[in-house]
Amino acid sequence: MIILDRLEPLRALVDRELDAFLPGETERPEAVHRAMRYSSLARGKRLRPILAILTARIFRGETEEIAPVAAAIELIHSYSLIHDDLPCMDDDDLRRGVPTCHKAFGEAVAVLAGDALLTCAFEMILANGRKHGFSAEALLSVISELSRAAGSRGMIAGQIEDIQSEGKEIDPDLLRYIHHHKTGCLFTASVRVGAILAGAGEKGLDDVSRFGDIFGQAFQITDDILDVEGDSAVTGKPQGSDQQKAKATYPRLFTLEKSKQMAREQVDEAAAILAPYAPASDDLIALVRYLPDRTS
Repeated sequence: MIILDRLEPLRALVDRELDAFLPGETERPEAVHRAMRYSSLARGKRLRPILAILTARIFRGETEEIAPVAAAIELIHSYSLIHDDLPCMDDDDLRRGVPTCHKAFGEAVAVLAGDALLTCAFEMILANGRKHGFSAEALLSVISELSRAAGSRGMIAGQIEDIQSEGKEIDPDLLRYIHHHKTGCLFTASVRVGAILAGAGEKGLDDVSRFGDIFGQAFQITDDILDVEGDSAVTGKPQGSDQQKAKATYPRLFTLEKSKQMAREQVDEAAAILAPYAPASDDLIALVRYLPDRTS
């Protein structure tokens, strides 16, 4: 996709920031540090920090100052994936085409590596934020946004409802609650972080918040679709795993074709929110329009 090619320098920038901040593999305790780097530096799209950077561009333009703070969001995402993959959670063996953290390092190391990545994220925000001149107020706001998104009112709420809904008949409201919290909250927090660091006003912050929420919904619908018809060699995880576990998904509740229609409608709505900010918002609009066609 053209948009992914255009954003490759940002993905590489995020990777460099992560590589520079994470403890080295030979630093004690070596097993945990190897696992942290294994999971967070594995090839990924880096959508969440990129969303923060692109949002900041709408209001400020620069990316060099934002990236070292925004990159920390990927550590929170990586922590959540490590824990989601554990046998007591989703029990997945593959992630991004390689063995999951607990398969590569054992369950105990995986749990601790996930814990360490979550706390490392906030350390990274503060260390890089001070170094690049962001105010204490802005950094506290960033930490507040991400803490809430990662906590029991955010990702954890979605994860527990997802687990407890396996094999059960659920209604559309519960499905949206699961996906909004498990996936959407961190996307929304990502764009809000970018807006906060760029000094956006109340109207701008409200607009990007609505965009982030809808982006998260569209992303999760397409993720559910990929579980049905995606190529595991491309997605990096087994096809049909959600179906096998009888998870709450859009295709299961609404049918595959209806899910595709819903994703397109969400994309159009999200793009319309940011249209008044063009051309500064062009890359964000292109990114959300990429979602229905994504293959991984």
